[in-house]
Amino acid sequence: MVGLALDGSRAVAVRIGEDGAVLSHAAADVEGSLAAAAERALAGVGVDPAGGAIGVAASTPDAAVIASAVSALAPRLGGAPPRITPSGTAAAVAEAWVGAARGVRDLAFFGVGEHTVAGLVRDGTPVAGSRGRAASVAWLALNPVEREDYRRSGCLEAEVAAAGIVRRLIWRIKAGDRSRILDTVGDDLSAITIDLVLEAARSGDGVSISVVRDTAKYLGMAAANLVAIADPEMLVVGGIMADAADLLLEPVRAEIGRRLPKPMMDALTIVPAALGSNAAAIGAARIAMSAQTPGVPAARTLRGGAE
Repeated sequence: MVGLALDGSRAVAVRIGEDGAVLSHAAADVEGSLAAAAERALAGVGVDPAGGAIGVAASTPDAAVIASAVSALAPRLGGAPPRITPSGTAAAVAEAWVGAARGVRDLAFFGVGEHTVAGLVRDGTPVAGSRGRAASVAWLALNPVEREDYRRSGCLEAEVAAAGIVRRLIWRIKAGDRSRILDTVGDDLSAITIDLVLEAARSGDGVSISVVRDTAKYLGMAAANLVAIADPEMLVVGGIMADAADLLLEPVRAEIGRRLPKPMMDALTIVPAALGSNAAAIGAARIAMSAQTPGVPAARTLRGGAE
């Protein structure tokens, strides 16, 4: 089974076995169109898309660039465009199947990278919502200020997705704070990346540490809201919260603890995601695999590779 995960700048494809093992993986950055990147990623896993069903996940399923890419691929995916699973939902499914939440029946996934995504699994079944938009955490309103970027991408995404973290650092520099990152990029603000911000925080750069601290506060607030609504057994945190766990995991955990009642916090297990950038593609493949299993409910197919 093949899974394909799309965002605005990258396509990731995996071919997995029935036990969830990744047999091949390929990623392609967008150099022309997202559809072309998806074609390259699919070719990279050694599978002809016309040869079988493919699960598709996207971080922003409603975005025009995603719809255009999937429509362009439709002739090779069996005719009609496939249903697109939100990346957060797909990642939650993957982590419950073969990842950090293996065997857990009720979990929430929350990940931040280029985009801000979340997904829920309840009693082994992914929670999609009436229109497939459940757990759209990018739109959590955590700041009473109204800004144009909040209206475009959501308050949380504008603050804590990679571009938002970089933007907040740049605002601090423009306001007069001096960061050692400027020496690294030769005063070229456009060359600052999320990786540079995280590395600078690790090396003791005061402005970067402050920005990361503020990021952890936003992330903890959002995670607390998600937990308060979903009441999961486990919260799986992915993206930079897992990749930069040394900087973010404990501050996020502490912020969640400040926002939730003690009994709820004591009952919650918080773990970093295990599947990295493959999670959404693995989950998309798993969901497609479940749809092709006649008479087997999704709740059962999410219990583990042995079933």
